[in-house]
Amino acid sequence: MNQQLRNHIEKVVPLTDAEFAFVEQHFLAKHYKKHQFLVQQGEFVPFNYYVVKGLTKLVYMDEAGKEHILAFAMEDWWDSDFQAYYTQSKATLSLVCLEDTEVRCLSLEHYRALCAGLPKIEHFFLEKTIFGFLAAQRRILSLLTSSVQERYEQLIRQHPALLQRVPKTQLAAYLGVSRETLSRLSL
Repeated sequence: MNQQLRNHIEKVVPLTDAEFAFVEQHFLAKHYKKHQFLVQQGEFVPFNYYVVKGLTKLVYMDEAGKEHILAFAMEDWWDSDFQAYYTQSKATLSLVCLEDTEVRCLSLEHYRALCAGLPKIEHFFLEKTIFGFLAAQRRILSLLTSSVQERYEQLIRQHPALLQRVPKTQLAAYLGVSRETLSRLSL
């Protein structure tokens, strides 16, 4: 199972067996059921999560009770309320399983020890952070400048597997439209 994590890291930096053994000891394996929270709004965030198997959504619930989906994470992706994780403050977002999910959890303490003990892992996380930041910028620009139809087509192109795994109501919330509008687009 940890071979998947090793393959993921080695897309960025090579690791010896000894180095990967060092990496492995910093992660905790956990399993969550569909609808279970990994992170809950208002609570402290203990981990950054690498998804081995399953699907999650990162959401913000506004004061009116409306759910705003910021991101989905499936196999080989990382997710958490990063602001709360890195600042050790209470979460403003929730991370919820859309399927039964298996993750590798990395506490901030273990993240720091891992980066201090193996500098190439710091490079790995820097690369992941940069690409995550670029994806966030593209998403913001898309929300500001693209039509709903264009955003939907972009989602289909970039992540076709999501269409098979995520209910239309969730896709609609991610795109910022009603389910009815999404149904008209996907006909």
